[in-house]
Amino acid sequence: MTDVTSDAAATRLRRSPLHDRHAALGAKFAPFGGWEMPLEYAGGGVLKEHTAVRTGVGVFDVSHLGKARVVGPGAAEFVNACLSNDLRRISPGQAQYTLCCDEATGGVVDDIIAYLHADDHVFLIPNAANTAEVVRRLRAVAPQGIVVTDEHEAYAVLAVQGPRSAELLGELGLPTDHGYMSFRPATLAGAELTVCRTGYTGELGYELVVPAGHAVAVWDALTAAGAAYELRACGLAARDTLRTEMGYPLHGQDLSLEITPVQGRSGWAVGWDKPAFWGRDALLAEKAAGAARTLRGLEAVDRAIPRPGMAVYVGDERVGVVTSGTFSPTKKQGIALALIDTAPKLADGDTVEVDIRGRRAPLRLTRPPFVTPSVR
Repeated sequence: MTDVTSDAAATRLRRSPLHDRHAALGAKFAPFGGWEMPLEYAGGGVLKEHTAVRTGVGVFDVSHLGKARVVGPGAAEFVNACLSNDLRRISPGQAQYTLCCDEATGGVVDDIIAYLHADDHVFLIPNAANTAEVVRRLRAVAPQGIVVTDEHEAYAVLAVQGPRSAELLGELGLPTDHGYMSFRPATLAGAELTVCRTGYTGELGYELVVPAGHAVAVWDALTAAGAAYELRACGLAARDTLRTEMGYPLHGQDLSLEITPVQGRSGWAVGWDKPAFWGRDALLAEKAAGAARTLRGLEAVDRAIPRPGMAVYVGDERVGVVTSGTFSPTKKQGIALALIDTAPKLADGDTVEVDIRGRRAPLRLTRPPFVTPSVR
């Protein structure tokens, strides 16, 4: 993520319906997936925002995330024949992490949360920059009677995350007792919304899908009630440190058209026994042969902070590249995800070196998450 460099550049970016609220809080904005979104806020910064989510409660505006709807007779069956995970594993009212893979290569076009409303209704939340492509691919093969709509700007999404998130939402009369990866309808500040027991932080948390025209009223209700819980507005920088501590992949870095689910250790989100999904043949072949590289976790031995794109070495041999890297506010050390060659054999606990601006720094291989999650 980089800073917006000019007013002209900013005018080409979409803005959240909550943009003015963020500006009033002294947000530092940055472009992300074609949107101008809060990176961090004045008076807090990444460390305080990160800590609020791990110990109390924070709220993120993630309205840049895509929204798409698939409706019509057999809509769920159609989506299941396209996306990687098996929708037959869940029931209406539940959500599922899944992948949109390229049919020819098995590379990841995007990772998505699918919300199963009914056999004829699936709501999808892709990543911001990939929504149009996911919609295009689904429309290209949709049979007669199946309608795929891009509703990217029709809804705002607020992520309320942290150990005290259920207390806060409960005070507002919102449902909080549904299980992980499930959702319920609700009403707040005159808005009919959906409360999803989902998140990207590893903590107890919820995501509110709100009609865009009601976003400000819902935000104001949350922040007013949240004062008693020391609710902190959090930006995308804290979202990144939180998800990296959990080892959650970011599309475009840890998963991409060049990084398959087999390489990215996301095979758990693939319904391997399904008769059809995009990329099935390529992924089954790669799984059988064994991936040439896999995503691994790295923890700094010293004060090094690895960053994406840095090379990983064993001796003089380059064996991989950092895909995500940051300073962990919880562990107080550098952590990273890296694509590491499967030959030579390296075990968790082994030490590799990362080239950090010409200096080789030791990092230890480990299996994420880097911190103990509250979500099981």
